[in-house]
Amino acid sequence: MEGTGGGGPSAVSPVIQWKTDASRRFQYYLDKTTPHPVYRWVGTLVVAAIYVLRVYYVQGFYVVSYGLGIYLLNLLIGFLSPLVDPELETSNEALLPTKGSDEFKPFIRRLPEFKFWYSITKAFCVAFVLTFFSAFDVPVFWPILLCYWIVLFVLTMKRQIVHMIKYKYIPFSIGKQKYGGKKSSASSSGSNRD
Repeated sequence: MEGTGGGGPSAVSPVIQWKTDASRRFQYYLDKTTPHPVYRWVGTLVVAAIYVLRVYYVQGFYVVSYGLGIYLLNLLIGFLSPLVDPELETSNEALLPTKGSDEFKPFIRRLPEFKFWYSITKAFCVAFVLTFFSAFDVPVFWPILLCYWIVLFVLTMKRQIVHMIKYKYIPFSIGKQKYGGKKSSASSSGSNRD
């Protein structure tokens, strides 16, 4: 139902066109940030610092901050977890290498780094916007929320670390792996020819 009558566009079409153009433009700039993880994370830290300063100066919105913390913890668990949980998989072949002789299989995250970053950034932006509405400023004794969140964090991370140890995987790869194979004899033979 793009139009009525003579095949012309409907009255809603400019709004839909503007929304489509804005979405494409946003996606274009988002795609341009993909190869620059350091700058993306620095930007997210700036957004997080602005949010923390806002909450500090307003002296409120602790429930919003608690909800944000729980959401970030959930994202972190997805980031640290493998795509296919070996505990739940019933197939006979191992999905993660469990012995030194097993074939190398790269760690594939349940939540990729880019989506992890994007979700965190969106969460901080949404929480920042929520601090401008007094309906979300519920009076609460914030130290109890903080203690409860710390207990949740410790218990969740303990469970995750036990899972990592049990299935022998590390969710981080720091740099390119270097192998200590044979030294190149080309450099020594090149000096003998002179």
